[in-house]
Amino acid sequence: MKNIREVKKNLRVQCRRYREQMDPEEKARYDDVILHRFLSLREYRHARMVFTYVSKPIEVDTATLIRAVLASGRKVAAPLCFPETCGMKFYEIRSLEDLTVGSYGVLEPVPSGPHAEVSERDLCVVPGFSFDSHGYRLGYGKGYYDRFLSDFQGITIGLCYSGCVKADLPHGYYDRPVNILVTEKYIHRIPRKKI
Repeated sequence: MKNIREVKKNLRVQCRRYREQMDPEEKARYDDVILHRFLSLREYRHARMVFTYVSKPIEVDTATLIRAVLASGRKVAAPLCFPETCGMKFYEIRSLEDLTVGSYGVLEPVPSGPHAEVSERDLCVVPGFSFDSHGYRLGYGKGYYDRFLSDFQGITIGLCYSGCVKADLPHGYYDRPVNILVTEKYIHRIPRKKI
């Protein structure tokens, strides 16, 4: 029987290596295509607010996405992490200038801004090292997004390079797949499971 933690750890190493070895020009091209695919989504066109992570250098670029969403007149919310509880809250931002370096060296909103209220008309752009064909994700191992998504009622979207997409990823009973996966090669809508 495989140790799931060890499997996930090895997958994170593989995906990190893939991303770190990407040619910067190729990465910029992929980021641009992914952004345009995201902006073309009907779910995005009907969104009230976009909840999104602020990308680190090895992730799909969301800084340009944030600028584009704000320029369209929609609201954007970014997460503030609380390492002591592995919880997070989203705060509205009006520009990238509203962010400062926070937990794990990631840009985060200053908590003096308005707390973002969630509605069914919102989108959440979910980070992940990898996603699979069923929409499950391999996160960073702290559970921040798992906790947040357990109550999120809007549409969830994963942005990922196709080279990091797997056929199947290990996942648990409480893991929630994203509704849509966007890569530089395709948009994949995940069929919703009937309860």
